[in-house]
Amino acid sequence: MAFTLAALLPALCAQAIAQELVVATVNNGHMLTLQKLTPHFEQAHPGVRIRWVVLEEDQLRQQVTRDVATKAGRFDILTVGGYEAQVWSGRGWLRALQPSARYQVDDLLSPIRDALTHQGQLYALPFYGESTMTLVRRDLLKQAGIQLPAQPTWEQVAHAARKLHEPGKGQFGICLRGKPGWGQSISLLTTMVNTHGGQWFDMAWRPQLQSPAWRQALTLYASLLREAGPPGAIANGYNENLALFSAGRCAIWVDATVAGAFVNRPAESQVVDRVDFLQAPVASTPRGAHWLWTWSLAIPAGSSQPAAAQSFIEWATSREYTELVAREVGWHAVPGGTRRSTYAAAPFRRANPHAEVELQAILSADQARPTLPASPYVGIQWVGIPEFQAIGSAVAQEVARVLAPSPPSIDEVLARSQKLTERKVREAGYLKR
Repeated sequence: MAFTLAALLPALCAQAIAQELVVATVNNGHMLTLQKLTPHFEQAHPGVRIRWVVLEEDQLRQQVTRDVATKAGRFDILTVGGYEAQVWSGRGWLRALQPSARYQVDDLLSPIRDALTHQGQLYALPFYGESTMTLVRRDLLKQAGIQLPAQPTWEQVAHAARKLHEPGKGQFGICLRGKPGWGQSISLLTTMVNTHGGQWFDMAWRPQLQSPAWRQALTLYASLLREAGPPGAIANGYNENLALFSAGRCAIWVDATVAGAFVNRPAESQVVDRVDFLQAPVASTPRGAHWLWTWSLAIPAGSSQPAAAQSFIEWATSREYTELVAREVGWHAVPGGTRRSTYAAAPFRRANPHAEVELQAILSADQARPTLPASPYVGIQWVGIPEFQAIGSAVAQEVARVLAPSPPSIDEVLARSQKLTERKVREAGYLKR
């Protein structure tokens, strides 16, 4: 008995002193794969255990923002985007990162790396990256005698959507994000405004929400969802539209390029090999038509376990992890949008027919010059100031009113949006009287 206890003692002590890293993340497919493969990291790091807190996108933003702002220390690793990397690093909320040479920082796509860099320093490592594209049902377009170019216009997309809308058959012309939120409906709408030649603010920080570009974009957005979209579109974000499109309910879908990794999986989609991938629609200018986003892993400044946390995020965003996913799950499940080496791999391109469109879209996205007229901010589908979360969320609630059964006029929605935006930037000191 004494011998048995002595033999067990080291194992019991190891369990007692094991570090637990709490990771806050979003509930999407790539992150679910990461959770399944995390035991590989734990086996290689026996003193570390990973505990996951998985939330919907909007809930994640609320809880993580509250945690870092109050320095509550609930999380050791945060799932953040380019917006948080830019804004929170400027506030001292994130820990600066210096990846090891083995990590191969130079392999990261330049726009993605730049999105996570503030004043020359990396503050997050990218798990996957994305831009926007147009997914179309090739078979439905052919049946209707419709052709769309590799870079369609919003006018062409709108014409096709209305022609393909057959709700009696359970087929909707187009799916777009209607769920209110600065990372939901406003992300898409802002790219529509950009490509119509608009912006959030001019160089004097005067809001531009009553400009012709905003009016044109919101009018098009509202009419498409009301006349050619699914019922209850106000409840649909990325995940809901992915489910609709994969079930064969949407003829056209404009959203994140990461969707291409899922709509061609036989176990998850009914439209396998019937989808064409086109660039995001444009209007009067291509400037700002593609958004840029990367779900990335960062360490809060107040972390008490930064060394272990950095070991995990380097592993989860490394070429080693890419090879692990390819080996354990398949190349179709490899996160894209981050590394040149991923797109150089022929098995990845074969398993992801959207890969070239995605790569071109990411490389064309320029956060430093997001709009045709000069703007004082960085960010394409968001504005790189701390106040934008509140501004974008408030405007999203106004925009949602255009999808109501008895909607107000577009001018009324934009006037209210202009007023609340002006008040917030004036209170924050951007706009002078």
